[in-house]
Amino acid sequence: MFDFEKLEVYQKAKDFNKVSHQFILQNKLDRTTKNQLRRASFSIMLNIAEGCSRYTKPDRRNFYVIARGSVFECVAIFDFLKEENLMEETFYKECYSKAEELSKMMFVMIKSLS
Repeated sequence: MFDFEKLEVYQKAKDFNKVSHQFILQNKLDRTTKNQLRRASFSIMLNIAEGCSRYTKPDRRNFYVIARGSVFECVAIFDFLKEENLMEETFYKECYSKAEELSKMMFVMIKSLS
C-alpha cells in the first residue's frame, strides 16, 4: 500500500472525484464544463498522491496547495452550474460541504509543512 492511500484526505478526495464524475455522466453539460470539472476534481486526489511522494516539506506543500486550489475550482464550477439551474440546490449543498471539508483538511496539511 502506498502512503497516500492511508490518508483520510485522499479517501475523501477520491469520493469527491467519484461524486463529481457521476454528476458529469448523468447531466448534459457543455464539453468545456465537463472537461474542466473532471480535470479539477481528479487533480485533487492526484496532487495529494504526488505530494506524498516528495521528500522535502516545500515540495509536498506545493502539491497540497495545488490540490486545494483544485477544490476551489470545483466549487466555482458548482456555483456556476447552480446559478444556471444545471445543478439542484440540495446536490450543490452536498458537494459544497464535501469540498469545504477537503479544503479545511488540506489547509491543516499545508500549514503543518510551513
